[in-house]
Amino acid sequence: MSDTITLSPNPANKCFGCGGDNAGGMKLTFEQDNVNRRIVGQFVLGERYQGGGGFAHGGIIAMLLDEAMGKVCRFRDVRAVTAELTVEYLKPINVQNEIIVEGRETEMTGRNIFMTGEIRDSAGVVFAKGRARFVVISRK
Repeated sequence: MSDTITLSPNPANKCFGCGGDNAGGMKLTFEQDNVNRRIVGQFVLGERYQGGGGFAHGGIIAMLLDEAMGKVCRFRDVRAVTAELTVEYLKPINVQNEIIVEGRETEMTGRNIFMTGEIRDSAGVVFAKGRARFVVISRK
């Protein structure tokens, strides 16, 4: 397996965040970092995803964290769903600036996989942090 894998939108997937078959979706592409067991994406959101004043809508911020953390399940070769998601909004995100979204696993207990995520800029300024619990529903 290579060190990184590009996770492009699947043309048959209707997911709002990462699906390629959703006309109104974001069609997000992530990188799967197999060395550090993390998922990373770099994006410029654009005006479509603002809440007001040129800043990203809080729901979009939560969705980005959920997408990145959810993709971490790939390292365990399981299908899992979000059971809990907590977002700490630290600073407004300008929709015209590039952001980095990262997700990683912190532990697994039974069917529960616990994740953390963050949104930051290239200088390392953190805009939002997320914590989540995913529940495994099947093996892939």
